[in-house]
Amino acid sequence: MATTGGSIAQNNSARGIAYMCLAVALFPFLNASVKVLGADYATTQLVWMRYLGHFAFMLIIFLPLRGRALFHTGRPVAQFVRSLLLLASTASYFLALNYLPLTTAASIGFTSPFIVTALSVPLLGEKVGVRRWSAVVVGFIGALIIIRPGEVTFHGAELLVLASSACFATYQVITRRIAAHDDPATTITYTAVIGALFCSLVGPFYWTTPAVPVDWLLFAGLGLFGGFGHLFVVKAYQWAEVSMVSPFQYVQLVGATLLGFLIFGEFPDGWTWLGAAIIVACGVYITYREAVRTPAPVDR
Repeated sequence: MATTGGSIAQNNSARGIAYMCLAVALFPFLNASVKVLGADYATTQLVWMRYLGHFAFMLIIFLPLRGRALFHTGRPVAQFVRSLLLLASTASYFLALNYLPLTTAASIGFTSPFIVTALSVPLLGEKVGVRRWSAVVVGFIGALIIIRPGEVTFHGAELLVLASSACFATYQVITRRIAAHDDPATTITYTAVIGALFCSLVGPFYWTTPAVPVDWLLFAGLGLFGGFGHLFVVKAYQWAEVSMVSPFQYVQLVGATLLGFLIFGEFPDGWTWLGAAIIVACGVYITYREAVRTPAPVDR
């Protein structure tokens, strides 16, 4: 029986890792599509198309299986607030991609675990020890190495990525609080519904009809990559512990670097690699410390 149980646990962990790998394979394509389209279309239109596509794909997947129960939530206010936070995070990140290399934006975006740690004290009442606080401080030093405020390379869009990370971190904390009350399918669908509704209020005023067929494909890809990417993250945390699958999210750096070089001719300098290495190392350590303290998975 012990062998069987271990085998099942191992299979579940492998499935969770597989889902996370699928997610991190999609996100660089999402960001690269945004960067390509951003040269000709308003960021507002890009965000709108990302959420409309997300909404359509989630309805196709979940509505036939769950019907109206898909929209039943025990925490409507929390669902509303967390969805707006993710919308703000998406809009800030998409705007920043107009000015920053893919790898730089991805590296700075990985500061969200540090912000989650800081917010968990006032919002969740968690106790954070010296070692985790030290990892937070060192991680932000890594971010400063990439940003280098005051240098000629500093643009200002780096601050948009930090704002995006702060919104995403708060989104994660609220999601953690409602995870025991709502099904993950309901949670991810609310994210799509609220984002699509709000974007639809302003999106039409910024609409530009795509001029070539490939742009239509890229617009469809925004919803496909974004919607399924977040769905796969949720599925990953359903099948494996956070400490097992979270470190795999940093593999995004590989995809971001590769696409940035192949499509845009971008390649990070040594300082960016150094800062990214510090951020990733601290993020993995914080994930490990949270798993030791609270082994329950976090729904994203």
